[in-house]
Amino acid sequence: MTVNVKTKSVENFYEDIASSTNSDLNTLLPAGISKEVGHFNVFDAEELFRKMREAGKVTMPYNRRAYYKISLINGHNRAEYADKTIEIKKHALLFATPKIPYNYLPLDMHQSGYFCIFTDNFLLHSKSGVVLDDLPIFRSGGYPIFELQQGDIADIEYIFKKMQRELASDYIYKYDLIRNYVLELIHYGQKLQPAASLYNSHNASARVASLFVELLERQFPIESPAQRINLRTAKDYAERLSVHVNHLNKVLKESLGKTTSKLISDRILQEAKILLKQTDWNVSEIAYTLGFEEVAHFSNFFRKQTTVSPVAFRA
Repeated sequence: MTVNVKTKSVENFYEDIASSTNSDLNTLLPAGISKEVGHFNVFDAEELFRKMREAGKVTMPYNRRAYYKISLINGHNRAEYADKTIEIKKHALLFATPKIPYNYLPLDMHQSGYFCIFTDNFLLHSKSGVVLDDLPIFRSGGYPIFELQQGDIADIEYIFKKMQRELASDYIYKYDLIRNYVLELIHYGQKLQPAASLYNSHNASARVASLFVELLERQFPIESPAQRINLRTAKDYAERLSVHVNHLNKVLKESLGKTTSKLISDRILQEAKILLKQTDWNVSEIAYTLGFEEVAHFSNFFRKQTTVSPVAFRA
């Protein structure tokens, strides 16, 4: 039985943790945290996993979250991210955004590490005014999970421990300091990415490519059968960007390695897989939300991309 994809709010996160660990909801929130613009908190994963194991609830629902999360994972796990499954054998750093649903499932009982959650306006409140989705680590199509070498683990643990120490302190500017620690983790992850994915020349072509990706991602996630994407073709995007469709195709091919139509179809396919696996909407409803006028058109599209029908993929 599949269930509707829900976007988990920060409140839902604490309710889930309290339920899974048999904890008092109020004990999970640091004193005074609601006085800050935005939200931030940090957790010892080993302690939470122990409580969840004692309560007999060692998995969390697969859902989109309305917050960002950075996790240091120590242990054998399987990460489910969008339509991908990634095995984590020992140690990994995971970056999660509200755009894509994810979960990771423990494959052994020896789990440790740390994680922090924060809303986008937590960093917007900083002097630098960071827009998270502009950062390479959170950019659409990026790789969000990095396996770590032994030498990385101590560095990352130290950053999380500094977060914990400051959060518990009475220092009046502690949240400014914690924002710096969050950015330190983000930059640590970005340094683990291939250099080509981090640096773009600031020219007109790069801007067009960036705006295209932004337009594409704005249409997702699909959270209701009544929601429907508006831009479906290369021509739609070219008109919105006020460029010729051939120029857009050339720019994207050079910048992202794929044609406009291929980038659009890949993103629609990714969302289709998510909706088929994680909702109880019928295929007709999913086809409608993704801009297909006929179910047969959607089925043909899906089969061409995957070699199986939507119904067979869902089974």
